This record gives sequence, C-alpha cells and structure tokens, in this order.
Amino acid sequence: MLIIAARTLILYFLLVFVTRVMGKRQVGELQPFEFVVAILLADMAAVSMGDKETPLLNSLVTIFTLTFAHVLVSYIALCSQRVRRLVCGRPSVVIENGIIQERTMRSLRYNINDLLEQLRGKGYPNVADVEYALLETNGKLSVLPKSQNRPLTPRDMAIPTGYEGLPLTLIVDGEVDHEALCRAGLDVNWLQEQLKKQGITSVKDVLFANLDTAGSLFLQAKETTREPVITCVR
Repeated sequence: MLIIAARTLILYFLLVFVTRVMGKRQVGELQPFEFVVAILLADMAAVSMGDKETPLLNSLVTIFTLTFAHVLVSYIALCSQRVRRLVCGRPSVVIENGIIQERTMRSLRYNINDLLEQLRGKGYPNVADVEYALLETNGKLSVLPKSQNRPLTPRDMAIPTGYEGLPLTLIVDGEVDHEALCRAGLDVNWLQEQLKKQGITSVKDVLFANLDTAGSLFLQAKETTREPVITCVR
C-alpha cells in the first residue's frame, strides 16, 4: 500500500508540473492536439498508479516524452501559421449574413440543436438576432449580433469616458500583496491608515481589498454582514 501511495504522489506532483508547463488553458479551451496529450497523460498516470508491476521509470519517460512533444509542437505552431492550421484547424463560419450555413455545419457534423444551445449560452435565444457566428477551433462559438440588436455603448451615444485599467489587489485573506502596493506607489503605512479610518486594526481582519485606477479603495472585512466599504483615496 505504501508503494502505491508513493507512486501516486510522485505521479500527482509530476502531472501538476506538466500541466503548468503545458500552459494556462481551461479544459474547454484545449486545442485538439492538446486534448490528445491530456488524455494520454491521464491514461498513463492511471495505469501506473494502479499497477505495481509497471515500472515507474517507464511511466516517467512516457510522460516526459509526451510533454516534450507537446511543447515542441506548440512552439512550432507558434512560429508557423501553416503548422498552426494543420494541428489546430481554422474557425468555421456557421452563420453568415444571418443565414445558417447548412453545408458547413454538415461537414463539421454540427447540428442545429448544438448551434441553438451555444447561441442561448451566449445570450441569443433567437437566431434572427445573429449576423455572424463562428465555431472556433476549440469548439466554442463566437457570435456577432446584428447591429440593431447589440448592447448600447457610450460611443453610440457620443458619451466621453475615462481610462479604466485593471484594479490592483492589495489584500487577500489577510495577506498584503507588497508588489501591488509598490506598483501603486504606496506602502504598508498608507494601507494601515486606510484600515484605521474604517475601524480595522489589523490587516489579518481584512478579507479582500483592491484599488482601481480611479483611486477608489474597495475594502471588505472578514466575517461581517455589513456592506463592503468603497472610498476614494486619491
């Protein structure tokens, strides 16, 4: 039993490492060749965990070989558009100018019910509202609505807007992100002063805090039923 547990832990940490090497993708965003590698790695790990007769070294070599092949193909695809098209394919237009492309869908073995399901997931229950729809190489549907059905934007109303970037996360679960503070040109003393203004004596009592580009500080204390505090500090 100890041998199986040890093999399982070794393979677990190895697969976590391999997954990090493969890149940051969700399961639903994997390209076909990435999906194949994921299946092979899972199968190899499962066999090695349950079968003591299978040499662990063989499994490690197989896993590293698959990882190397994946990294190599990914790098070549990054440098060559031709290889990228070969291993990933191309997006397919399934709705063009409001018309469902029956021939394209038939070649993809993609039926009307699949199309309607993904359109509803995108917030378009009515096909008549869609101008273009593309089935991406990872199987997701990208939708371009007809101009009269798109959401109203400030540009449509000629309303000027200010710059809005990513907010900086300053505190998570009572831990200060010193790098984010430095990027904002602030320090821990400034942060402590802001906490004191809200009656909080310790950073450990803060669940979450972030600072947006407009200078507004969002602050929520741990285990509290009161509304989060939003104050302008700049």
